[in-house]
Amino acid sequence: MKKGGLVIFGGTAEGRQLALELCRRCPEKEIWVSVATGYGRVLLEEGRPENLRLQEGRLEQREMSAFLRQGGFAAAVDATHPYAQEVSENLRLACQTAGIPCLVLRREATPLTGCRMAADIREAAQKCRELPGPILLTTGAKELSAFCQELGEPERVFPRVLPMEESLRQCRLAGIPARQIVAMQGPFSRELNLALLRQLSIAILVTKDGGPAGGMPEKLLAAQEHGAEIVVVRRPPARGREYEAEALLELLGKEGGE
Repeated sequence: MKKGGLVIFGGTAEGRQLALELCRRCPEKEIWVSVATGYGRVLLEEGRPENLRLQEGRLEQREMSAFLRQGGFAAAVDATHPYAQEVSENLRLACQTAGIPCLVLRREATPLTGCRMAADIREAAQKCRELPGPILLTTGAKELSAFCQELGEPERVFPRVLPMEESLRQCRLAGIPARQIVAMQGPFSRELNLALLRQLSIAILVTKDGGPAGGMPEKLLAAQEHGAEIVVVRRPPARGREYEAEALLELLGKEGGE
């Protein structure tokens, strides 16, 4: 691997942890993190190391390629959410154009038992149509409109989204009443999940498998204790070879980046 700085794409919890640990291990290197939103930037600004650099804003493939070439990076790390297929593919192609390796950070999957599996968000809504009662939707705001359109009953939906204006805008566009929006930053404990399920009398939990890093085990335990049905959107196929965090730290933290 050639010498140069490193860039991590993704404001996920494990991406932030990787960046901070790289900053600690490699104080002589510039460690860049590319985040899509200002919210991701704010999370990284807290206790920000001197060698941590931030790039904020959603990048298309051409913009990624230009950013990678201009930065002279030795490698890029895909630490985006495992369901962010389009971003991952754009990054893979951008790294090919820039001539640098694209290393994928592995997010552990969760053993799933007693769940109704769906291929995508629309199939998840179809399964919810077959079941009665309020729905706690924890798949994010981006696909909220598609879910509500397929379901046809937005008044049943309680979306749990990030506390940011774009998320609230997506809720309004989907026709969600303001009183039903749960705007909170996770991951959440089993106790908090359970309290929310009980408070809202939730009958169905709809989720993606974010793994332990995304609080998936705590969601499942709470839903099972509450007696709610669980609908899980399947993970997409793996994005090529994936690395555990420690393996990436060893690879990227070598002196000189070689």
